[in-house]
Amino acid sequence: MADTSFQNVQFVTVDPDLEGQRIDNFLRTFLKGVPKSMIYRILRKGEIRVNKKRVKPEYKLQAHDEIRVPPIRVSEEPEAPSIKLDKVATLESHILYEDDHIIVINKPSGMAVHGGSGLSFGVIEALRALRPAAKFLELVHRLDRDTSGCLLVAKKRSALKHLHEQLRSKTVDKRYQALVMGEWSDARHKVKAPLNKNVLKSGERMVSVHPEGKPSETRYRVLERFEKATLVEAFPVTGRTHQIRVHCLHAGHPIARDDKYGDQAFDSYIQGQGLNRLFLHAYRLTFQHPKTEKNLTVEAPLDQQLLAILRTLKA
Repeated sequence: MADTSFQNVQFVTVDPDLEGQRIDNFLRTFLKGVPKSMIYRILRKGEIRVNKKRVKPEYKLQAHDEIRVPPIRVSEEPEAPSIKLDKVATLESHILYEDDHIIVINKPSGMAVHGGSGLSFGVIEALRALRPAAKFLELVHRLDRDTSGCLLVAKKRSALKHLHEQLRSKTVDKRYQALVMGEWSDARHKVKAPLNKNVLKSGERMVSVHPEGKPSETRYRVLERFEKATLVEAFPVTGRTHQIRVHCLHAGHPIARDDKYGDQAFDSYIQGQGLNRLFLHAYRLTFQHPKTEKNLTVEAPLDQQLLAILRTLKA
């Protein structure tokens, strides 16, 4: 592990599992708490050496490279979230599957996948606090802050590369359950609508259907009908930001309690029935295990609030 004070010269031999990673990304993980600007400055100045030579930030590491890291003075390093924090400690019980290569966690609604934008920590920082001995922990994909369910984390760089390749080739099967407004037609099996992402001045991301947006497709299946709502299964063929939420809105059936793309009257009705969160849950994930290459399916149960609203609507 890196000396957190970084007061001495360090020599690091690159683990074969890190082969192909850019030196700047490696240093951002290795020198936790050191500002990004400082990392790029010491790279530019040639203070970082690989096999005694200067390298550019985009240099890709080779197995057994020797990296020289100079002494670095940093103002007090931000603390990792304490594992005693309730939110962090309860995450242990949300782990659905874990081995030497991956973790699948049932992410709670309301928790971001990583820190930033005023948040001190997210799921990935919390997992690093729970697994201090893990040399490598990185998100394979993301879920919106208010969406719950299966989130995949890689414990090895080789696993991350393997899983990213599966995402690119669209062989990862992600299934969601969403409670939507009104009566979804049995005849409507998919929504194909190009999506365009805008970042507002506040930093908030808003997505809309736009002819010049990126091609996007979500497939749907009706699971259960209620008086004013329908429970649907959503299968995103593409993986755009807020895709399922915007496609539901575009189809005329916004998701319950969606504060960005929802319907105010429907949300009021649903809130009156006891739902205080977005009803979008990644309930099943099927992918090829990066080590065994066998198909693995992991399912995340609905939380108590989602189960309760379904019971209420049924009654």
